[in-house]
Amino acid sequence: MSILDFDATTVARKVRNRELSSLEATEAYITHLKKIQPHLNCLVEERFDQAREEARQADEQLKLGNARGQLFGVPISIKESFDVKGMRTTSGLSHRRDHIADQDATIVAQLRREGAIILGKTNTPSLCFCQETENKCFGRTNNPWDVTRTAGGSSGGEGALIAAGGAAVGVGSDVGGSIRFPCHFNGVIGFKSGRGQVSQAGSFPPIRIPLQERMLGMGAIAKSVRDARLIHSILASPPPSDSLDSFEIVFPLHDQHYPLQEETASLMKQVVQTMDRRFSLTDQEPPYYRESAQLWQWIMSIDGAHDTATIAFDDKPIRPIWEFAKEILGKKSDLHRYLSWALIGARLFKPSQKRLAAIQQTLTAGDQELNSYFNRRLLILPVYHRTALPHGQLYREIFSMRKTYQTYMPFVAYANVWGLPSLVIPVGEGEDGLPAAIQVIGGNGNEETIFQLGEWLEQKFRGYVRAEV
Repeated sequence: MSILDFDATTVARKVRNRELSSLEATEAYITHLKKIQPHLNCLVEERFDQAREEARQADEQLKLGNARGQLFGVPISIKESFDVKGMRTTSGLSHRRDHIADQDATIVAQLRREGAIILGKTNTPSLCFCQETENKCFGRTNNPWDVTRTAGGSSGGEGALIAAGGAAVGVGSDVGGSIRFPCHFNGVIGFKSGRGQVSQAGSFPPIRIPLQERMLGMGAIAKSVRDARLIHSILASPPPSDSLDSFEIVFPLHDQHYPLQEETASLMKQVVQTMDRRFSLTDQEPPYYRESAQLWQWIMSIDGAHDTATIAFDDKPIRPIWEFAKEILGKKSDLHRYLSWALIGARLFKPSQKRLAAIQQTLTAGDQELNSYFNRRLLILPVYHRTALPHGQLYREIFSMRKTYQTYMPFVAYANVWGLPSLVIPVGEGEDGLPAAIQVIGGNGNEETIFQLGEWLEQKFRGYVRAEV
């Protein structure tokens, strides 16, 4: 097996046991990143020289018996939206090209304390405000299984890089499927933490609206469930939970309510049939299932995306319609059309004060009900209705003025709206050969049980398979 196939747990063990030096691992990833970058455009800034030096130092410290940390000597990648001291945080905006972070984001500091070595930062859409990864600064990221397909977003650079074996593990963030879309489309493991579990300090743009912040989760984009567990333990220190055997598994297959492509539906049935032989499986619709996509859209539009627009336009007048028209007619705007169109939509979908009060009441009641519901239950849902779409099609499905988000967003919106942890596991491939995944959702505090079920699914089904680029 190649170093490129090793997960972070394996790399860390081999480095400690001196079966592999940190420098050897780092050089292997750097060489591979240089090979895949022209095809995928997943990396937006590298720190290869610094990574080599840190790897040399790690190897010297190991000789002295000073190896410290669960990720000692392990090369990793980081989503561009997280500050890394001495590196740019542009969020895909031209006017932030020269913004250099003067300190690490909290999660970056946590990972470094455990000995991780950062290879570079990966691509996102502008301001992480879309589920496809493309921006004016760095261009478009491609899916390693088929470069004509989307890598998803907003952690699309991470998803593509890890799928192609460009680092041992990566880290992303998710307020609207931004970890889970890329993991599903690229065929990697991903974990979105529950509300309030992981600090967003040093993540850009910051989320200041409480109802939006409750939807935010951060975690691993990985090659194994055990790595997702490891990263979460570093970032959040979750409490232990009960045995998986005491949990009921809910899988609303026959009352899915939302459409699935035929081959995706067939794959879901295979998963159900296999799980039914091992677990107590219930086919039912969870509470607030059908309301979640609409709630997600209203919450994301609370202020008409004014904070986001203020950052996007910098010191210029806020005119998203004008910028969208300029871009469509001649690509003359500094803003990518995905962002300007999303800002227009947020203005149109902005909830009234009366609606906002009703949303808050629904969330208060729902939090109480779901806290009880997920006490001894795990929920399995698809991630999206099909495998990776051609570039631009996902954007058109989710950001259509025909409100098709109500059809296509419920699977991912559920965990965001209710602030629930969610683990993505690739379970198969469509007829097009592209990977497909499911997500395991549970209550806050039951992360270990989620990981246990994820490991079982990983063993029974596809799991991580590296894409050859």
